Amino acid sequence: MPGVDEKLLVPVEEVARTLSISRRSVWKGVRAGSVPQPVKVLGRTLWRRAELEKWVARGCPAQKGV
Repeated sequence: MPGVDEKLLVPVEEVARTLSISRRSVWKGVRAGSVPQPVKVLGRTLWRRAELEKWVARGCPAQKGV
């Protein structure tokens, strides 16, 4: 069974904690196109962990197409 750090999809609380920002700031970043877009899974809004890790590794660039 995957551990906490091995989850493929993470909720806004974990995104905020990882980026050291508030949940509200995560949502502002999504609307502004500066944070990767989440996905809907069974009624939940989640982020792909791998996508967030790649985004941070690239220096958190603005997202294209938003």
